Amino acid sequence: QVQLVESGGETVEAGGSLRLSCTASGRSFLGFSMAWFRQAPGKEREAVAVITDKNSAKYVASVKGRFTISKDSAKTTLYLQMNGLKPEDTAVYYCAGDRSNRWSLDGSMYDSWGQGTQVTVSS
Repeated sequence: QVQLVESGGETVEAGGSLRLSCTASGRSFLGFSMAWFRQAPGKEREAVAVITDKNSAKYVASVKGRFTISKDSAKTTLYLQMNGLKPEDTAVYYCAGDRSNRWSLDGSMYDSWGQGTQVTVSS
């Protein structure tokens, strides 16, 4: 496992941008698939985006073209650049790591999770 800490969440107006960060401690996430998930109040957790160890990325339809997942070359920080934010993007955002590098949008595949960071988009 790797310890993960998210940051960057805040309240922004609709149409605005935010960049979330997820920093690994204890070890890098070399060899992992890394992903962002989110959970809105009263809703189930859902996947947002995933990136493999070799930087292949995929997104859920609701964020495609607006969000970009990336990581630094040291493989210790994961990012989520969010543009064109909408009120429906309001949620707690979590980063997660899969040591088996399965490039999955299924949360059950992930064995390392951060504590989450709140993103609120006002209309």
